[in-house]
Amino acid sequence: MKITKLGPISFILLTFSLLQAQGLLAHQHAPTVDRGALLKGFGWDAASAEITSQKVADGLYVLFGLGGNIAVSIGTDGVLIVDDQLPELKDKIKAAIGKLGGDDIDYVVNTHWHFDHADGNTALGPDGATILAHSNARADMADGGMIDMVVTQYWQKPYPAAALPRMTYTQEMSLHFNGGTIELRHFSPAHTNGDTAVFFHDQNAVHLGDVFNNSGYPFIDVSSGGTVDGMINFCDVALEAINEKTIVIPGHGPVTDYQTFKRYVAMLRSVRDRIQMMIDEGKTLDEVSAAKPTADFDTVYGPETASLGFVNRVYTDLTHGTQHGE
Repeated sequence: MKITKLGPISFILLTFSLLQAQGLLAHQHAPTVDRGALLKGFGWDAASAEITSQKVADGLYVLFGLGGNIAVSIGTDGVLIVDDQLPELKDKIKAAIGKLGGDDIDYVVNTHWHFDHADGNTALGPDGATILAHSNARADMADGGMIDMVVTQYWQKPYPAAALPRMTYTQEMSLHFNGGTIELRHFSPAHTNGDTAVFFHDQNAVHLGDVFNNSGYPFIDVSSGGTVDGMINFCDVALEAINEKTIVIPGHGPVTDYQTFKRYVAMLRSVRDRIQMMIDEGKTLDEVSAAKPTADFDTVYGPETASLGFVNRVYTDLTHGTQHGE
């Protein structure tokens, strides 16, 4: 879960800077915030938010607002969306879909359980939409849990029954919808333990959720089963499943292409290998962070200090939390 366009005085980044300056980041968790404070920290105001759209292929669009990118399939069978942002945006999202020629939202696919991609379930589920997700994502939504973003922590409350996915899968699921095939696939734990890649085969497009962040470094939710090796594997398999003409929809950031996605995977692998090498040398998290293992990628994805603890999460994952107090 990586947030786009954080303001310069963002509470999240200010907290990160203070912790880093005090040398505390490696040794203790940041404070837990409630939902209101979290949204404020991200600079998100649902009342003033605008939903914009981009056509990426016939019958396939992407909506941008607050939170994860929303893919929208519109056709004779109705409307299917991938991810649904925040419940406060329901009317604006529906209005944007209406302008594109759609009507009510029939299906929602959640790429994972995080609030900025799935909280809209609490409005759209009771409104009659059928929600689909990986079985692990549903379990996480039902249980709730702490999302440790390093710079802050947020307790995502369990979703009510009407907001939970009614249909789940473990490896893959195909939907025959709007004259084409939409395939849901899970390759491995990656960003979380329940990520879904959504392939729109007729449009040669894929929505990768937060396994692919095109607005900065990714967030690996280690406490939710995410792993850097799993993220690399998920991306590698996804690359094998698409081609150089595939439209690639990231969880955050602009719609892009195969080559941009491929470079992102190369970055993941390089940073992972560098951090593992330093771990093998016995370096602590503070020492690894000071070595700036992302430095040559920061012009594209950085600065790393503006991420949700990318180096921290990779280190924590690779050491199984043994040197992070987890």
